[in-house]
Amino acid sequence: MEEFKFDFEKLKVYQKSLELIDKIFLIVKALPGEYEYSLGGNLIRAALSIANNLAEGNGKKSKKEKNRYFGISLDSARECVSVFNVLKRQELIKEDEYNKVRLETKEITSMIWGLINSQS
Repeated sequence: MEEFKFDFEKLKVYQKSLELIDKIFLIVKALPGEYEYSLGGNLIRAALSIANNLAEGNGKKSKKEKNRYFGISLDSARECVSVFNVLKRQELIKEDEYNKVRLETKEITSMIWGLINSQS
């Protein structure tokens, strides 16, 4: 029997956001203890917000409501980039990890913009 999936679970951007969350958890686990809860917690909350708002927004009936949630998801992705920048400046993330998560986040933001523009 095939596993049931919610509509949002079929979105490629949702799947990509889960992959980013996996990478972010690895980054946070590697942070020194004094940064794990401050920067790490903020980063995890922002990353979860990307996926959660995609899920919630995809279930809304009106375009305006969908776009509001997709916009919050986009804002959360941009928040992640800001934390990545701080981690890099403080030398708490390796250059290659930094470049990978930035690139993945750019791809996610582009896909979210595509969702928003498809609603218009």
